[in-house]
Amino acid sequence: MSTTLGVPRPDQASYMLRAAASDAGRAYKQRLLELLDVRAGHTVLDVGCGPGTDLPALAERAGDTGTVIGVDRDPAMLARARSRTAELRRVEIREGDAHALPVESGTVDRARTDRVLMHVTEPLDVIGELRRATRPGARIGLAEPDWDTLIVDSEDLETSRAFTRFTTEGVVRHATVGRGLARLAGRAGLRVEAMDATTPVFRDFQEADHTLGLGRNLRKAIDGGHIDRARGRDWFAGLAEGPFYASFTLISVVCSR
Repeated sequence: MSTTLGVPRPDQASYMLRAAASDAGRAYKQRLLELLDVRAGHTVLDVGCGPGTDLPALAERAGDTGTVIGVDRDPAMLARARSRTAELRRVEIREGDAHALPVESGTVDRARTDRVLMHVTEPLDVIGELRRATRPGARIGLAEPDWDTLIVDSEDLETSRAFTRFTTEGVVRHATVGRGLARLAGRAGLRVEAMDATTPVFRDFQEADHTLGLGRNLRKAIDGGHIDRARGRDWFAGLAEGPFYASFTLISVVCSR
């Protein structure tokens, strides 16, 4: 486990599992699963499956007659996903890029991607790949944050605002893709069936640091000259001493093919 500004930080796979297990993570994932309406016998595609966080829940709904396909490009994530689903015989783990999915056209009943589009080269192309892979009448679920809405409470409001601004402009490739999901889905030829917005709230500093990358991104901002070193470290130390509050908005869209 590495350390950022003196605070332990888990590896990427552990971070993803921890984020999914949080109250905020469980709430929006359950809502997205309900809207996706996975049924027995379905073929389900999870693009950017990471360490396999959501594959067991999808497999449970698809049942013994269904198939769940997890796709990721990171070998370490794929290894964790295979280990996590080793006893689930109807789960397949495939290495591949979201822009060129290793799935035959028109073979998937349900597809999802969760906090992936903000990192890819071209979100619209990935949504187009999801459309290609799915059958007519299929459902596709998309979930992404809007990092412009990130709020970290501090008496030093100027540094908090600078941190949010740096996160959106210098850290996340497509920081506001969440607010544009319905628009992008329409451009890809999908019909929006449902939208949902949740506001994950963090009152534990360690959890927020691991999930939101507070220390990691602050170090980047300091090194890049976006936030004064002394002031930034004082801001971070003040957050760690508490009481602590941070939040952001996460948007989910379910579309039909």
